[in-house]
Amino acid sequence: MQPELRKRVYKSVLTEPRGDEYVVLLDGRPVRTPSKSVLSLPNVELASELAQEWDSQVDVIDPATMTMTKIANTAIDGVTNKEDEVRAELVKFASNDLLCYRADHPQELVERQKLVWDPLLTWVATTYGAEFRQTAGIMPVTQAEDTLDAFDKALAIENALGLAALHVLVTLSGSAVLALAVRHGHLSPHDGWTAAHVDEDWQIAQWGEDAEAQERRDKRWAEFRTAARFLELIG
Repeated sequence: MQPELRKRVYKSVLTEPRGDEYVVLLDGRPVRTPSKSVLSLPNVELASELAQEWDSQVDVIDPATMTMTKIANTAIDGVTNKEDEVRAELVKFASNDLLCYRADHPQELVERQKLVWDPLLTWVATTYGAEFRQTAGIMPVTQAEDTLDAFDKALAIENALGLAALHVLVTLSGSAVLALAVRHGHLSPHDGWTAAHVDEDWQIAQWGEDAEAQERRDKRWAEFRTAARFLELIG
């Protein structure tokens, strides 16, 4: 059973500077995280987009439509002071990255994966010194410690907000390498999302599209796109 959504009782939604940060005000009161911390944001642009999420709620407050707020809440309540743990989790994702697990047949899919994914592995190796090994079929592959250490260093510049948003990109796409490429503008969000679905799109081309599956994918794409926008706004 779905939890009952809270009714919207506030009328005004504004942003306001607080020291070096910004907050979203509902009828003059700052929005707080689930743990009751003030939801403080690093710039007015990000605060304005969160304010838009709150203002777009009509009769009830639906968290499913508030991805930016969810990311900020996660960063403040769940990532702050735990950055090393979250970064380690992202590195663990990278150790089993989607881009490293290739089909061994049919040849059309093998070539499509190579065309889309190989340049990303070349980019992460050239840019960060993280040289990922690949495997075909169901055989597992173990990444070198030097590779994972290099990837960890690539994430070290991220604060809690950045790590929280990156985590969304990684879990939705299945690829930490792809998420990093989107983060740094090597891929657009659209191209990143397409790259994450090489296998699925090949299956659709063979067997046709399922309406329910497409609806789920559209919702995940909206969340992915918003997380990428969040990263763009925090700089």
